Formats: sequence, structure tokens, C-alpha cells
Amino acid sequence: MGIETNMKQYGLSEAIQKSADHFSDLTVSRVILQEKGIYRLISSEGEKWGEISGRFHYDVQEKSEYPAVGDFVMADWNKSGGHAVIHRVLPRKSSFIRKAAGEKKEEQIVAANIDTIFLCMSMNNDYNLRRLERYLSIAWNSGAVPVVILTKADLCEDPESRLMEISSIAAGVDVLITNAVEKDGYQQIVPYISDGKTVAFIGSSGVGKSTLINCLLGEKYMDTNGLRNDDKGRHTTTHRELILLPSGGMVIDTPGMRELGMWDSGDGIHQTFSDIEKLAQSCRFRDCTHSESEPGCAVREAIERGELSMDRFYSYLKLMNENHYIENTQGYLAEKKQKFKAISKINKKNRKR
Repeated sequence: MGIETNMKQYGLSEAIQKSADHFSDLTVSRVILQEKGIYRLISSEGEKWGEISGRFHYDVQEKSEYPAVGDFVMADWNKSGGHAVIHRVLPRKSSFIRKAAGEKKEEQIVAANIDTIFLCMSMNNDYNLRRLERYLSIAWNSGAVPVVILTKADLCEDPESRLMEISSIAAGVDVLITNAVEKDGYQQIVPYISDGKTVAFIGSSGVGKSTLINCLLGEKYMDTNGLRNDDKGRHTTTHRELILLPSGGMVIDTPGMRELGMWDSGDGIHQTFSDIEKLAQSCRFRDCTHSESEPGCAVREAIERGELSMDRFYSYLKLMNENHYIENTQGYLAEKKQKFKAISKINKKNRKR
């Protein structure tokens, strides 16, 4: 196998190679694992652990500028045997970004340079339409193509009914039903994975992401613990990892997410709730707030006619308000970080004197 063919298998395209050619003294590599500030890289030189350079760390202004699984980076491969040193991240064609868990108002890149996002949801008690709307909004905003994967069909009494429900809120999205209990219960996802393409499995803990990946690999590569007695998922995946499949293509497994906050996902919300936004175009007033007191509100009229559920409308308002809050926060944080950088530069100059 030639070197060029190897990296093409890992998604190295002509466009990415062209960006890499500007840094001929460094090696183009892809991040295949991320764990506690260190990165597992693959390049034409093989595999090696890597860490970011001091200059890189100093220049970072946003958390999303750090490498993430799926990123292509330029690194000093350090052939003497030590860790590779990452000097920059190449432009991303897509990225799944959420608000980092916890109180901090920071963004977190879950996976980068993905072609398809498998949004996994089990058909038992994990089933939640409102959560799926949130996942879809972020997925549409990522630049990748979302596909809904319904798992554990064997635990659902009426899978076709739930398929219809999801299809009604996921316009333009393929929805697939899988059942890992059956020998070929995962085959319908195979056509979405091909040479040089990357898919990411996103979803709550215990929905069967790792089980599906094991089916694709043909071996038990990932630990799988299923659900606890209270029907809540166990966290079996503790890090993000990109895996090359024997049949070609790559998958990224991600830890289950207890929180999935909006982060500048306005375009994705518009896409997910295109039915509501289309109704809003028929409101009497352009700045209609869709409240009960608004005259000539097409959205409220659709709710009264039973064409739009109140739950879906409230979900739309909730995500829009959450995203609007984050957008306003980002401006404040950017100003604060610029001020901190300016102070740091002054202090650095003073120390040199």
C-alpha cells in the first residue's frame, strides 16, 4: 500500500492537501483520538502521540481552535522518537459544535471534517422527539448531512408509528430503523459509509452507538453495556476516536451526552423548524411574536387547527431563545479575550526589559 493511498483512506482530499502544501516543513496528519490534552495522530509516517506547541497554545483565542478528532493538522513529526508537535489546524469543512457541559460559556467541537452525522436514538424509553429536534438543529448547522438512526427496534411495540412521528419533524432527513439483535439488523446504514468518507455517531449513552460500530467492524472493538435497570444509558465510551473500517470509510464514536447546548446554531434551527418558519411568513405582521395576543398570526392559527403541535412550537421557541442568549454572550466573551491578550502582550514586553 502506498503512502498516498493510505492517507486518502483517512480522508485526505486534494483541497486539504493544497492547504497543507503551504507548510512544506511540516507533516499533514489527522487526529484519530483525543484524550486529556494529547492527541493520537496518523500521517504518511505512521501513528504517533502529539501535543500542541507552546506558540499554538498562546495564540488560541477560542476553545474551538484546538484540534479535535477528525481534524487535519500540520505537525513536526519529531523523528527522533518523542511526541509530534502540532503547530496548526487546517480549515475544517464541517464541525459538530455544542456548548460545553457545565456552567462555563464555552464551545466544544465534538468531531470535525465529518461527511455524515448518525443521530442515534433508541426506540425504548430514551425516545424523545424534543431532544431529537435539538440534535437535528446542531447537526444541520455543522455542515455535515444528518441521518437519524433508530436503535433497539426489538424493544419497541410499534416501531412504524414512531418512524412516522420522527419523519414528521425531520423533513429532508433519512430515518433508519436498526436492530443489532438480528444478524443483519444494521445493514441499512452501510450505504452511507464509503472510502475516504467520515461518519460520526452522536447520541445519548446506552442507545447502541458502540454496538453498531462493532457490527460494522465485525468484531467487539468497543465495550457495550447497554442500559441500566432504570433504562438510563451507561457511559461506555469515554473518549472520541476515529476508526478506519475494513470495508473502507471511517467512523467516529463519541461519549454519550447528558447536555447538548446550542452554540451559534441559528441556521440549523431554521432548517429543523422550516415548517414553522414557512407558516410565519404568512403572519399579518413581519415582526410577529406568535403570542396569543398577536392578531393574524399564522402560526397560532395552525396550532388551533391541529396542524402544528404546541410541544413542537414551544421546542422551537426554547431553542431560539437559548441560541439568542449564546449569540449575545459570544460578543462579550470575544471582547474579554481580546482585552486579556492585549494585557498579556504588554506584560510580556515588560518582562523582556
